Amino acid sequence: MEYFNALVVILDSTIRLSIPLLLACLAGLYSERAGVFDIGLEGKMLAGAFAAGAAAAVYGSAWYGLGAAILVSGFLALVHGFASITHRGNQIVSGVAINFIAAGSTIILGQAWFSQGGRTPSLGADSRFGAITLPFAEAARDIPIVGYIYYELISGHSIIAYFAFFMVFATWWVLFRTRFGLRMRAVGENPSAVDTAGISVTWLRYRAVLITGALCGFAGSYLALTQNAGFVKDMTAGRGFIALAALIFAKWRPVPAMFACLLFGFLDALAIRLQGTPLPLVGRVPVQFFQALPYVLTVILLAGFIGKAIPPRAGGVPYVKER
Repeated sequence: MEYFNALVVILDSTIRLSIPLLLACLAGLYSERAGVFDIGLEGKMLAGAFAAGAAAAVYGSAWYGLGAAILVSGFLALVHGFASITHRGNQIVSGVAINFIAAGSTIILGQAWFSQGGRTPSLGADSRFGAITLPFAEAARDIPIVGYIYYELISGHSIIAYFAFFMVFATWWVLFRTRFGLRMRAVGENPSAVDTAGISVTWLRYRAVLITGALCGFAGSYLALTQNAGFVKDMTAGRGFIALAALIFAKWRPVPAMFACLLFGFLDALAIRLQGTPLPLVGRVPVQFFQALPYVLTVILLAGFIGKAIPPRAGGVPYVKER
């Protein structure tokens, strides 16, 4: 039973650690399915986290923080769209520029506004999204196995966590069961055909980019208002790039993307659990080894161990309307 409880705790940590990855991965899914590659997920998450922490600290409300995160991340998404869709600039360069802007501006603004070395003030419970206890979770706590799983693993997460898993199936429905999703997938594969049908390629891509910005705002809010008690310097720690790796691993499909993010989250949770614990036949392993595991897996997967991942054919290619 002890091993079972330990496994449930690790899986619980897996869910908590995978939420920002999942939201960022879904964000990239919308953008790249529409033909706009977005390397700037990391920057939008970081800017969203700063906006969430700053607004929540000033106004004392997590909802104000979430709204500020969505606005700031959405603004950066529009900047990316303006550069890469309207002006047909290089999408990779635009995304990298957003990453640099977010990394620098969050530190400068944080120091200028709060004078805490780039951090935002520590947030109290009222300024964060707390855990939600699902119905009958307390009563089911003492039921062997099933009750403990319901109490520890399914219940007790924040509203953003439940929203993230809802968005997986909402994204699947939008992409494969709605007219908007069909057009968005088409504009990522053959924008000329979409334009010939009288549908605006530019407007479709802008809508996809805005959805990307909103989801990155949710991811940043989770980092600052749920996983932590405020914003700290470079708190995304490469999660945007891992989300991109998970997106490629999932071959641009929402449900496989969820499992890919859970895999990365599991490695992260396992690394935290095993830090300082002697392993059989090996002994005590340096902490840095476990911390590097998610990034090592990213390199291994992208080196070609996932099979052939074919991106949208028009991805990264600015559309020029034929006259």
